[in-house]
Amino acid sequence: MSTNTNNPSPSISGTEKTDGALHSTQPSIRESDSEKVQPPQPYGGDIPDGGLSAWLVVAGGWCISFSSFGWLSSIGTFQEYYGNVLLREYSPSTISWILSIQIFLMMGMGPFVGLIYDKYGPRWLILIGSILHVFGVMMASISTEYWQILLSQGLVSGLGASAIFQPSMSCLFTWFNKRRAAAFGILSTGSSLGGIVFPIMVTNLIRRVGYPWAMRSCGFLLLALLIFANLTVRSRTPPHPQKVTASQLVKPFKETDFVLVAVGFFVFTYGFFATLNYLPLQVLEAGMRPALAQYILSILNAGSLFGRLAAGFAGDKIGRYNVFIVVCYAASILILALWLPSSNDAALIAFAVLFGFMSGAYVSLIAPLVMQISPIAEIGFRTGLVMFTVSIGGLTTNPINGALLERPGRFDNLMIFSGVLSLVGTTFILVARLKRTGLRFMVAF
Repeated sequence: MSTNTNNPSPSISGTEKTDGALHSTQPSIRESDSEKVQPPQPYGGDIPDGGLSAWLVVAGGWCISFSSFGWLSSIGTFQEYYGNVLLREYSPSTISWILSIQIFLMMGMGPFVGLIYDKYGPRWLILIGSILHVFGVMMASISTEYWQILLSQGLVSGLGASAIFQPSMSCLFTWFNKRRAAAFGILSTGSSLGGIVFPIMVTNLIRRVGYPWAMRSCGFLLLALLIFANLTVRSRTPPHPQKVTASQLVKPFKETDFVLVAVGFFVFTYGFFATLNYLPLQVLEAGMRPALAQYILSILNAGSLFGRLAAGFAGDKIGRYNVFIVVCYAASILILALWLPSSNDAALIAFAVLFGFMSGAYVSLIAPLVMQISPIAEIGFRTGLVMFTVSIGGLTTNPINGALLERPGRFDNLMIFSGVLSLVGTTFILVARLKRTGLRFMVAF
């Protein structure tokens, strides 16, 4: 991410620069309950907040979101197929490592991807990542053994997705300010639509043409989308290479609000991915017809599509932290109050729609929440650090949930575990918000 260290920071009402970061001052919060606590402003002149180039970046980022997080949102379909057909001799916990490694790599490479982005920009990251992601999916199409799928879909595809996901978000930061959360909301709907399309596509193509050609068809779709993304996604400001010192690496973890946000996302991840990964298996055990159960992830992601849009636009109006906290508390309560006692198709479908809508803020606001409390020159790196903490949850959640399913109580254990941790994770974000604003609940932050 580019910055000119010789120029003074932009003048922002009610903020001051402290230790390289822009922090809200107490008077700015207490002047009015309806006043917005302003996030840092990017360097490099006036931000367009629109225009053809800016919206092309959104369109290209949407394609990346569809191809990366959208692909990841369909992993419950693969968990079901591998467990029942291709790798049925393996336990759910063992199979889940394929998908957990993909989650871990896509997010866990964040600090390294962020550093490369801050130094060299997005171009080579997105190009090399696109090649790896498509290659991994194509190689999975000719894989028949556990280790082959682990390497191709888990390792190679996961590395590729990690290289394209974060740069698309960081580029958007340089093009939008007042409309930033809305732009992120639009971009993140790509992952929702991907989560709708891929489960239906994979399930039906496996039935009609078999697993190999189902994977190849997905690979060709990813190829087309990522070609467009490579042509359109770019940063408005040039990269600013700088040496990263040990003190810079440690600095974010000395800031309480950053640590609270990172831990909050880490803990909430357990509830989010437990639902995403195991809902297709749970509805089958609850008695849902397979013909209907195959669409449950698509139903959830359809709800998420509208939730991410709403969270983005509402975040610009009433505060990104405020929106995230409210809807993620609601998503957590839904796990315990609706999913846990559900015993019929109507209740399970209602849960899928409502949870998808509420949890949409998790994806659409994760980057804006980090950026709002970060110095401009460290946006890529700090977003990467948070992604890394999230990836640890992503790596461990599937094996833990698989182990819970092997104990008496099965899905009840999983639902209680995910619901409670979702509540705890959201509470960490609430504390981070209160640290910045105090007890002024009407402040837009």
